Amino acid sequence: MTEETFPARVGKIPQAIRVGPLTQVHLDLPLVIALLLLCGCGLLVFYSATDQDPAKFGRQLIRLGIACLVMLAVAWIPPWELRRWSPLLFGMGLVMLLGVLAVGETGKGAQRWLDLGVVRFQPSELLKIAVPMMLACYLAERPLPPTGWRILGAVLITGVPVFLVARQPDLGTAVLVAGAGIMVLFLAGLQWRLIALLGVGAGILAPLVWQSMRPYQLQRIHTFLNPERDPLGGGYHIIQSKIAIGSGGIHGKGWLNGTQSRLEFLPERSTDFIFAVIGEEFGLLGSLALLALYLFIIGRGLYIAAQAQDTYGRLLGGGLVLVLFLYLFVNTGMVTGLLPVVGIPLPLVSYGGTSLVTTMAGFGILMSIHTHRKLLLP
Repeated sequence: MTEETFPARVGKIPQAIRVGPLTQVHLDLPLVIALLLLCGCGLLVFYSATDQDPAKFGRQLIRLGIACLVMLAVAWIPPWELRRWSPLLFGMGLVMLLGVLAVGETGKGAQRWLDLGVVRFQPSELLKIAVPMMLACYLAERPLPPTGWRILGAVLITGVPVFLVARQPDLGTAVLVAGAGIMVLFLAGLQWRLIALLGVGAGILAPLVWQSMRPYQLQRIHTFLNPERDPLGGGYHIIQSKIAIGSGGIHGKGWLNGTQSRLEFLPERSTDFIFAVIGEEFGLLGSLALLALYLFIIGRGLYIAAQAQDTYGRLLGGGLVLVLFLYLFVNTGMVTGLLPVVGIPLPLVSYGGTSLVTTMAGFGILMSIHTHRKLLLP
């Protein structure tokens, strides 16, 4: 075989894409700009929500810096290395969840944190990345769509961490971890009749789930259905949140001028209910602008996932982006009274460390998938 005939017989030769300086450092410019804008908006609102507390603002700024460094580091890791590490990361996540149940720290009535002395973190947040990685690795081994035992295996991979997280108890994070698994299965081409069958199965199991729910979880559902039944107790959060959003009107009261938040009527205003602060201070227009920025990030992420050149990259990238959408959907629905209160933060805006770092790590994976693609030359 001569050198001239080799390309024709074998096919196209892969070469790594290297276009522009940001690609060389494995960053996607549109996504980076959108993330910086979102984080900047988040810091602006957070400063107001914490009554201009410099200590809290400084801690959040440090956490954001660490999260950005994690994103940069993860973006350098090629997708094939991520695939190889997926089972290890998933196994570590399960071990840490077991550690939380055994020796974890308790806060706000739930045992969710591990204290390693140097750092205190929430291992369940890691599973939001580890579950999509493990499922993508598992499902990419065979042709899609998955059938039979492979679907059962995927359900088991998702179900074990969901059960461990729910035992903490942390219903909100358990819903997100379950959603991550469902999204990857959906992207793998799960047939609609099987989706309908899973829906019927969930409906059959619903009474059992209801019986096993804790009293405070049942109270949240009752409050969601009728918050006015206990306006000074279980319904207080959602009532004050809707008052704050409604009082903002079209244009809002202005930055630092929110009365519900600054007079401390609005609980958890720097964490789960920070979207209510946005609605009060920046109004409907500000809220829609923020949602438009989120939708751009989600759209860009789905584009990157669609451009991935292997099944693992497409499933993992799409799953991570749709998990972000679930974050956004559940938090905004909860704050506006359209969903029960389950304690889900607004991604990249709410106060917190572990959630911020894992979210940015997910974007690092997306950028790795995009910038480590192969360019097929003729």
